[in-house]
Amino acid sequence: MTDRSPEGRGMRRSVIGLGFLCALLLFAGSTNAVGLGPIQGGALPGPLPLFPADNWWNVDISAAPVDPNSTNFINFVGVTRGLHPDFGGEVSPGSAQVYGMPYAVVDGTQPKVQVNFVLYPGESDGVGVAFYPIPTQAITQPHWIEGGDPGTVDVRADEDRHLLIVDRDNKYLYELYNVFYNTTTGQWEAGAGAFFDMNTNNRRPDGWTSADAAGLAILPGLVRYDESSGPDEIGHAFRVTVRATNGYVYPASHSAGSNPQALPMGARLRLKASKDISSFPAQAQKMFRAMKKYGLIVADNGSDMFITGTYDNNWDNSILNPAFSGLTADDFDVIQLGYQGPPSPATAAAFYTLTPCRVIDTRGATGPFGGPALAAGAERVFTLAGRCGIPSSARAVTVNVTVTGPAAAGFLTLHPGGTALPLASTINFRPGQTRANNAVVLLGIVGDARVMCGATGTTHFVLDVTGYFQ
Repeated sequence: MTDRSPEGRGMRRSVIGLGFLCALLLFAGSTNAVGLGPIQGGALPGPLPLFPADNWWNVDISAAPVDPNSTNFINFVGVTRGLHPDFGGEVSPGSAQVYGMPYAVVDGTQPKVQVNFVLYPGESDGVGVAFYPIPTQAITQPHWIEGGDPGTVDVRADEDRHLLIVDRDNKYLYELYNVFYNTTTGQWEAGAGAFFDMNTNNRRPDGWTSADAAGLAILPGLVRYDESSGPDEIGHAFRVTVRATNGYVYPASHSAGSNPQALPMGARLRLKASKDISSFPAQAQKMFRAMKKYGLIVADNGSDMFITGTYDNNWDNSILNPAFSGLTADDFDVIQLGYQGPPSPATAAAFYTLTPCRVIDTRGATGPFGGPALAAGAERVFTLAGRCGIPSSARAVTVNVTVTGPAAAGFLTLHPGGTALPLASTINFRPGQTRANNAVVLLGIVGDARVMCGATGTTHFVLDVTGYFQ
């Protein structure tokens, strides 16, 4: 279980007629079945995985650099801490309570209702209007909401109570946290709510939560039975919880902890390529291969190394539990914090000139684009998109790099945010020398660049932008 607070945050199948079941199966493969009513755990709109191929959930991190503090992070989690599959079927046959997260699939005609937000109204979407296409079945029927109890059962004090809804026709995702249907007012209440257009890579505003403490979407990070049992490889990262966190890094947008030893929200763990998984059951091997290629994203405070999946009575926890416990935290690396994946190539992009504009000057006042001087061996990250006419769509910029007043000989290397440090330097210099050089600098996915000072002393750094590629 999980908890949104700074110290921690965080389960059934109805009997239906055979004819109706056949009708559901007939339409389950359609991603545009307008008029088909809500389906608990229905077919998701393709192409899968959810969200664009370059979304943070779907980025291949198998070659991403390991974070310098990886060992300390893993030690804090506990090297012998085993993984646990936080998903399954009914707690007991026929019970309302379930393991894992249910999700609902609706069509574009599903009526929208207003949700009253009682915990995070300032960080929720659709406040004060009819916005969320919640199936009416979720009011009185079990298995639509996390935990399994119907909406009218108020267990908000003990459970996260997530309600996940997919509009299959528009590829929209609605997610609610701490949900309850108030029979007195005849309205839904929730702690927080978030909307995601799955046709885009839009993030939550910095500082905003979602239905998850990290500000991320939940559904794209769940382990689903259909993909783990199907013929294709799983193509996305998984959601993971840890007992404590410290701030947040990309792709997260929200903090729920400040333990200096802990991982931040949005951190990514990757199963080591050297880990032999050949002895595990085939279904587990497929999940573990995804952990090697796409990793785990820290999305919430909760139990250490709990991997979240869907509610589905097809899961067999007698197989899953021992398989997952066969991996420990020590089998993982923490990759570079804030990793964004490789940038798009600039070679095939159009070039646009800009009036020369000073975008960074460390001689100026202390700030994100000013001082202090670059420290020896240090690296700073600068978000260039949005400054000096550089659009968010820019994939690279042409710049003039100037070094002034270096205390010792050395070099600067500029490279995209979220990528490994390249071997080639951008500019070399000697003590006391003022030196300039022209360069093309690739940008990270959010328009940022890293500057590494390869010297034994401090130096000031000036960057003038003259154009961009997109």
